[in-house]
Amino acid sequence: MAAVADLSRPALEALQAPFHIGTVTLRVTDLPGLTAFYRDSIGLGVIAETADAADLGIDGKVLVRLERGATRPASAAGLFHLAILLPARADLADWLAHAAAIRLPLEGASDHLVSEALYLADPEGNGIEIYRDRPRADWPRRDGAIRMATERLDLQALLAEARGGRYAGMPAGTRMGHIHLRVGDTAAAEAFYAGALGFELMVRYPGASFLASGGYHHHIAGNVWSSRGAGPRQPGEAGLAAFEIVAHDAADLAMMRRRMLEAGGRETATGAAIDDPWGNRLALVPGQG
Repeated sequence: MAAVADLSRPALEALQAPFHIGTVTLRVTDLPGLTAFYRDSIGLGVIAETADAADLGIDGKVLVRLERGATRPASAAGLFHLAILLPARADLADWLAHAAAIRLPLEGASDHLVSEALYLADPEGNGIEIYRDRPRADWPRRDGAIRMATERLDLQALLAEARGGRYAGMPAGTRMGHIHLRVGDTAAAEAFYAGALGFELMVRYPGASFLASGGYHHHIAGNVWSSRGAGPRQPGEAGLAAFEIVAHDAADLAMMRRRMLEAGGRETATGAAIDDPWGNRLALVPGQG
């Protein structure tokens, strides 16, 4: 499933910001089974693989890292879903046709006004969103603020745009668009991600907050729909192990490093890192174009 870069495609909105989401690392029990799922069902390519880990992605960029070693089940806090961003609506239609052909069950399909999204879970219960953005100029606004909603997505109309033929995997230019977390308290999530780290609060839903960098609709979200009052996660839990915050340039990298360290983060062998109030680990990394 090797992908070839298509320079004619427009740059993804999620990446046009000082910070965006990079690799999401999941701690799993069945490494071979999950590797096969993200390769064959989701459509990512295997970039590297060992007995204890697998890196999957597009264009040589790792989007999902699977690590063997879950020793206890996931608790209330943690991953709600990781969100893979496709370059165009036709790509979303092609993926939907692929899912239908292999009878991959979906858990939802929504028009969020700024995007169109399909939802499912992997065999170990990790949530996945596969979506495409509408152009930023088409995002609806009210009093200057982005307006989002959850409306029914017409799957038959979307499927009609599929281009047919054998599915060859997710296309070049696919990236991680955002991450959505289960948190214990949305005010505490806003205090950490906006107050300490500097992300912008973009939208509030009942029980959920959506935050971003550079005016995107959201790079990080947190909800309490099934986790209100949840405490910190424990070492070795299945599910989310870490996710990357990718800095656009050296100045952004230095700024976020300072924020992380001032908020109680630490230096690691690969750069600054910090845990949010629920033990979800963020790793700061430089952008690579």
